[in-house]
Amino acid sequence: MIDPYGRPLNSIRISVTKKCNLNCFYCHREGIKGEEDEILPSDFENLFKVASSLGIRKVKFTGGEPLERRDLEEIISIARNYFSDISITTNGTMLAGRVRDLYDAGLNRINISLHTLRRETYKRITGVDALNSVLEGIEETLKTPLNPVKINMVLMKGLNDDEIKDMMGFVKNTKMVLQIIELEVPREGLEEPFYKKYHTSLDFVEDELKKMPHILKRNPLHNRERYVINNGNRYEVELVKPMHNTEFCMNCTRIRLTYDGKLKPCIFRNDNLVPIIDEMKAGDMEGMRKKFYIAVERREPYWKP
Repeated sequence: MIDPYGRPLNSIRISVTKKCNLNCFYCHREGIKGEEDEILPSDFENLFKVASSLGIRKVKFTGGEPLERRDLEEIISIARNYFSDISITTNGTMLAGRVRDLYDAGLNRINISLHTLRRETYKRITGVDALNSVLEGIEETLKTPLNPVKINMVLMKGLNDDEIKDMMGFVKNTKMVLQIIELEVPREGLEEPFYKKYHTSLDFVEDELKKMPHILKRNPLHNRERYVINNGNRYEVELVKPMHNTEFCMNCTRIRLTYDGKLKPCIFRNDNLVPIIDEMKAGDMEGMRKKFYIAVERREPYWKP
């Protein structure tokens, strides 16, 4: 599938739940506590069949917190029949004791959110004293064949922007990749006090990385820059710069599915969603294909030249 701006669609990001055990203050509020999930593994399989038939080869499971679902392994084991690349994004608090099962089910890669190595800062960001649980989960993950293991660090001014060297030290000489992510909001949030207080450009990070002996690679998704640094130690650092970035948008090859069964053409928008849950539950393959084409037609770069 190709959208009206010539961008191919080859991956889908699926929120399998809105439940989350953390309360991160920067969160998009996709994750909340309490309510039951309404999409069953069999419903997801119906979607997988259609998505793969349309050329989608990669799937990433998110939430909320995807490990809140006890049937996540079942969902992954179904997905492996339809996709060549399966990954999850998790807060890592529930990985210990479970990550091997996720790998055995068919998981290929993993992103773990870890914005700080300081216990008090972690509590301030997430509202929960769970840093040790995340570190235990990462330790177990590194013992599995999952590769790469990406460590997601949302950079926030005055909070963790002085920890980049520490975080680089954490991932050095391992299969971990430090993914430093710019704090993002839609246009209507640009003047909010929260954004002005915590947002910082990644330019100063990039300037420092350029000074180090490195090889520059690019992740085709969003044209992200990855610095492979070797100065006696080896580090991999990838920069995710979504704000005011036309390159980010023009190289977006992903569509999303919300926890309640709506196709979401753009991460920054909620005004162009395409409901597909009824077709998923009915196994209406042709109906789902039509909904995908509608969603693809609605795709447009959020940040344009």
